[in-house]
Amino acid sequence: MTRPTWPSIAAARALLMLSTLLMTVAACAQQASEPGPYDVLITNARIVDGAGNPWFRADVAIRGDRIADVGNLSGQTALRTIDAQDRVVTPGFIDMMGQSTVVLMTDPPSAESKLRQGITTYLSGEGGSAAPRGEDDDALVVGGEEVRWTRYSEYFDVLEARGIPINVVHNVGLTQVRRVVLGDQDVQPTTDQLEEMKALVRQAMEDGAVGTSTSLIYPPAVYASTDELIELTRVAGEYGGVYFTHMRNESHAVLEAIREAMSVGAGAGVPVHIYHLKAAGQDNWPLMAEALALIDSARAEGMDVTADIYPYIRNGIGLGSFLHPRHYAGGTQPFLETLDDPAVRAELRREVETTSDWENWFRHVGMDWNNVLIVSASDEVDPQVISRSVAEAADVLGTDPWNAFFDLVQAGGVSVNPQSMNEEQKHLALRAEFVMIDTDASPVNPENADSSHPRAFGAFPRVIAKYVREDSVLSLEDAVRRMSSMAAQRLGLHDRGFVAPGLIADLVIFDPETLRDEARFGAEAMRYAQGVDYLFVNGTLVIDDGALQDATPGRVLRRGGR
Repeated sequence: MTRPTWPSIAAARALLMLSTLLMTVAACAQQASEPGPYDVLITNARIVDGAGNPWFRADVAIRGDRIADVGNLSGQTALRTIDAQDRVVTPGFIDMMGQSTVVLMTDPPSAESKLRQGITTYLSGEGGSAAPRGEDDDALVVGGEEVRWTRYSEYFDVLEARGIPINVVHNVGLTQVRRVVLGDQDVQPTTDQLEEMKALVRQAMEDGAVGTSTSLIYPPAVYASTDELIELTRVAGEYGGVYFTHMRNESHAVLEAIREAMSVGAGAGVPVHIYHLKAAGQDNWPLMAEALALIDSARAEGMDVTADIYPYIRNGIGLGSFLHPRHYAGGTQPFLETLDDPAVRAELRREVETTSDWENWFRHVGMDWNNVLIVSASDEVDPQVISRSVAEAADVLGTDPWNAFFDLVQAGGVSVNPQSMNEEQKHLALRAEFVMIDTDASPVNPENADSSHPRAFGAFPRVIAKYVREDSVLSLEDAVRRMSSMAAQRLGLHDRGFVAPGLIADLVIFDPETLRDEARFGAEAMRYAQGVDYLFVNGTLVIDDGALQDATPGRVLRRGGR
């Protein structure tokens, strides 16, 4: 008897997984189509199904948390009927990088910033992540109560027990893993420490994380070697994980950074997803076409690489990142204390103005502090600098722009929006078949924030308002595909992302001629998007005829649908 080869075993496993999936979908569809009144019936709709198909007219029925039927449902009864009045019904939008979910506990109203965009699910984590945590880490105080966790299973229990209005997906941040084991210093793990880090990744994946993530321009992530990233991500690959990355460079060395990301994927045996792909800095704008071609070529050769963008030409970054990351190698606080010395400031200014062997954001903005907009700061900073450029903040602080810069860095917690990109690269990226959409922002509550990047409030409607209606870069169907099914498949959410019977009822109803972003850079950065008339999360209305509901049907979506 011939011994089975590994490929034949793998094929058998694939067939078993496929048959299981088909039986699950069939069972869900049978359950969804059971006789009796529907919970909700949406009539007179134009369906944009998420697959990229041309829109078509149909009704949509919901029973429980699933789509029960799609088609001509005239004569059917429901507990609630919504006349779409020729508006479109699409799958809920999926934010490929939505940052923190902790804020859903500490400031629940913040979720409105995403819901008003039609976002029903978001991926959390960019190098940092809610877990793992060290045994001695401070507790989170929520409503006067201390909340503690060390691993994702505990954190997920806390989220679900408190209730959330939106679905969330998590990766395990390799920055967080590094901090738990190695701290913030520029050190390399010993063999035993690497095993400890791998154990933390394994624990997170078993708890339901969808992959690993890195943010390689920020300390201490910048100190991680490619080999370290491969070793840790290989563990995630054992569970079907993906490598998500804010790459080591997004400007002059973006091509080298893409090659490193792909080498991590190849070495670990996992797909690769690149966060907020860009070519920052006017001198580097031509590299965007080359970056997209590099990814396209890799895909043609069989490597599973995808990316996302946010639809703005200003990025968001910590002001401290305008200094070379090596200065933080001995710890952030010790370095910041050296900024009291005028001689240190003079030497750092010389370095920033004259060198480019690193991702020099000052050069990316044309060496002009007028192009760096301050959006948030710690309590130690005069709040009058918010929504002003660093040059304008200098006038508020009564000093020159360079000393204002150093003072703000030393105070800490200052986030800025540098003008570093152009519209051409956004158009190029949106035409690439493998590009999705993200906000690159946590939920934001305007009542508790000084300012924000407009993407936190308007990224997804802006894609339709600007790049579909105004610039005609995308069709509505393709825009919706990128914001729903493409993202769902990348995250392994195979029962979401389409308008089809048996799938989860995450749905948006809006008029594609009036959906729009309202947030603008500066004082109007925290204005909610307009035009999402109805939003369903797991079959429950969270926006009803334009009114936000007090509902928490959101779920923690674990790897593999668990």
